[in-house]
Amino acid sequence: MNMEERLQRINDLYRKSQAEGLTKAEKEEQDRLRKEYVKIFRENLRGSLETIKIQNPDGSIIDVKERHDEKMKLKEKLETEEAKANGN
Repeated sequence: MNMEERLQRINDLYRKSQAEGLTKAEKEEQDRLRKEYVKIFRENLRGSLETIKIQNPDGSIIDVKERHDEKMKLKEKLETEEAKANGN
C-alpha cells in the first residue's frame, strides 16, 4: 500500500467512525495505518533534513547533520561528566 492509498484509507475510516462508528478490527486497522503513516513521514522528513547544508555569510558551508551529531556527542559528554560529579 503506497502513501496515497494509506492516507485515503485512514480518511475513509475516520469518516466512517464519525458517521456510524468502527468495528474493533477497523479501529485496529486505523491505529496500525496511522502508526505506519507517521513512521514513514518521520523517516522522509529525517532524510530531507539530513541533506540540508547552510552557507554562512563568510562562504563556509555547514552540514546540518554533522553539526547535530557533534552537539549530541557534546551533550552526552557533559551529562556523563555531570553524573560522575554528582556521584551517580
